[in-house]
Amino acid sequence: MPLRKDDPKSVGGYRLLDRLGAGGMGAVYRGRSRSGREVAVKVVHAQYAENPVFRTRFRQEIAAVRKVSGVFTAPVVDADPDAERPWMATQYVPGPSLAARIRDEGPLNRTELRRLALGLVEALRDIHRAGVVHRDLKPANVLMADDGPRVIDFGISRAAENHNTLTETGQMIGTPPFMSPEQLTDARSVGPASDVFSLGALIVFAATGRGPFDADSPYLTAYQVVHDAPALDDVPDALRPVLARCLAKDPKERPEPGSLAAEFMAALPESGDGEPSTVRLRAGELALVRTRPTGTPDSGFGPDASSASEPPARRRGRARRLWAVSGTAVALALGLTAYLLSGPGDDGRPKGTNAAAPSRWAAPPDGWRPWQTTVEAPAATGVKRAYDVAGVGVFHAPRCAVEGNAVFCAGDGTLPLRIDALTGRAVWRADGVPSAADKGEFGFSVLGVVDGTVVVQQQYRADEDGEYRTSVTALDARTGKLLWHRGLNDSRTRAHLLGDLVVVPDDAGGRTLVARSPRTGAERWTAALPEGQYCDWAGSGTDVPLVCGPGDDPAEHRVLLSLDATDGTTNTAEVPYDSVPVGSFDGRVLLLDRSEDQESDAYVRIRLVDTRTGRSTTTRLAHALEGDVTLADGVLWCASSSGRLTAVSARTGARLWTTRTSLEQPSGVTHDPRARVVYLATASGRVAALDATKGTPLWETLPRARRAENLGRESSQVLLHDGALVVSTSEGGLFSLNPAHPDREPVPG
Repeated sequence: MPLRKDDPKSVGGYRLLDRLGAGGMGAVYRGRSRSGREVAVKVVHAQYAENPVFRTRFRQEIAAVRKVSGVFTAPVVDADPDAERPWMATQYVPGPSLAARIRDEGPLNRTELRRLALGLVEALRDIHRAGVVHRDLKPANVLMADDGPRVIDFGISRAAENHNTLTETGQMIGTPPFMSPEQLTDARSVGPASDVFSLGALIVFAATGRGPFDADSPYLTAYQVVHDAPALDDVPDALRPVLARCLAKDPKERPEPGSLAAEFMAALPESGDGEPSTVRLRAGELALVRTRPTGTPDSGFGPDASSASEPPARRRGRARRLWAVSGTAVALALGLTAYLLSGPGDDGRPKGTNAAAPSRWAAPPDGWRPWQTTVEAPAATGVKRAYDVAGVGVFHAPRCAVEGNAVFCAGDGTLPLRIDALTGRAVWRADGVPSAADKGEFGFSVLGVVDGTVVVQQQYRADEDGEYRTSVTALDARTGKLLWHRGLNDSRTRAHLLGDLVVVPDDAGGRTLVARSPRTGAERWTAALPEGQYCDWAGSGTDVPLVCGPGDDPAEHRVLLSLDATDGTTNTAEVPYDSVPVGSFDGRVLLLDRSEDQESDAYVRIRLVDTRTGRSTTTRLAHALEGDVTLADGVLWCASSSGRLTAVSARTGARLWTTRTSLEQPSGVTHDPRARVVYLATASGRVAALDATKGTPLWETLPRARRAENLGRESSQVLLHDGALVVSTSEGGLFSLNPAHPDREPVPG
């Protein structure tokens, strides 16, 4: 379809060519990169861009697709979940959806069905191996490419071990004819077996043009999914047993994807490509298939329900049974009403409903327990004892990152290590890191985890008189083994993760940045830095710019330099020397201007800079801010050394609330949009939780660290791990707690 007048012309550096389709949450376009590569660009509708719950779900979708890299899925090429309108670019797959294919041409023949079934089994196997559950496998989410099907749209997927559904009471997420019974009755129990149920329903639809639970209304469809046997009469005889097992009500009775391939191959033996489509008819019946006219929008509930051949008396009987069910089914119907009639509101609940408020705290993942350990704990593999490589720390306290069910930490004299986020057990400590092997002074920092790779930067000094040197190292996240290592001649510019690339200064003076693959170190593109200026990254994150200036001498202005992660294209803008970058907001870089009073460190203005045009706007803060400032969810969170936390609107500069805690010199703020909570922690391991909307204190804990050193912003961390928290302290302590029960005693890791 051609672009509409209100469609964007480009997104994230990709020129949009035409519109592929649209749904309730966003539109999908065919785009082209500067190099000519075609991509499918999914752009969120503007009305959902300000919804923190939806943004979290979109980030989850991006993370899920990036985990999966099978032949029968479409990989992510680029994404920006923090843009004004979040977007994601994936590999462009030419071909109609399965829904469109069945609508236009009718059921698949045996050869087409075999190819579809085997391709989807392999896709599910790759998805589940990556620890992801798709949860919305339906005809509209399967593309029929020439070389096999592709599974797309991981919008409501989640990690298999994560029971936080990102849904609220009264809001059903999924497509009823292809949802599993557990999705409709107990969403927290959904696991990989749910996708097997959806696969069975999808194969029935592909073979017959109708789903196994089609009915006159989505309510009745949902009831039949939960209570009735599937309608398999029109399915080829050889397929019925395997599809019946896929559609079992009990998840434990469904087959594993690994065994399904052989069963489908036996049920659908190879035959000629020209085999005609066939329709099985029961004795004495005439099957009428009414197809939807080309171009009519897909309702999202499979074939047109009015095409059902079920006798009217039987349908009326089913309707009477529906209204006679228990209160659980009535609640299900109410939830489906909200799902059908509403999108998410500003608070994440459907508009126009009186759904009860959800529990603030999500349940921790299965197998989790409260634990406590240190970065010095013995590791199962690699350098098993921390002191086997003696190092003197000179740079910073240990810092960590959570990825899946793993915590990766490194720090002052601390080799990178992996800790099981469920139990606190040390899995590995990095062995064979080149500069650490010299046993001099060294310190590591974790830049991030991407593509199964932990990227760390190291500063070290091999002897007492030598200068400090910098290097970047890539480690396999599963084993801790060295993948590649590069020394950096210019230590002023740190390495940085930009999207899914590692950006490092070059080997010849550091005047050029080189983007490398995190897994292999292979060069992707280069970008030149401004002549005569030194640059460094403004902070962590994927969208922060570099700040460039003439060395250590003060100047009237500095330069913000932003990089396009796709090809290294640069944009620059001048900012006052005393402006401090904090993050990105509304598609621009947000900085805070310091007071002109040389005796004060207070911030007095918000400055928003568009590096593409160089234009900037300023907004005066209603009250000056002093302390460490974190930007999250459109709010500036300022933690003072006295323990006071202040929330300020990043758009207007108005103070939203201010609350005093008893924490001493707390760390920067961690914001949990799902729970609507902000967390603070101290070097001693004290943690506080406050309501993000009103600032109401929820709880504070007692200290858990053996000692407290290196006080300040980076002396401690609070990291989100599904429904649990992981907290690091200044001296290398680590512990995990359930925010719903923060007082429960941990067990040793």
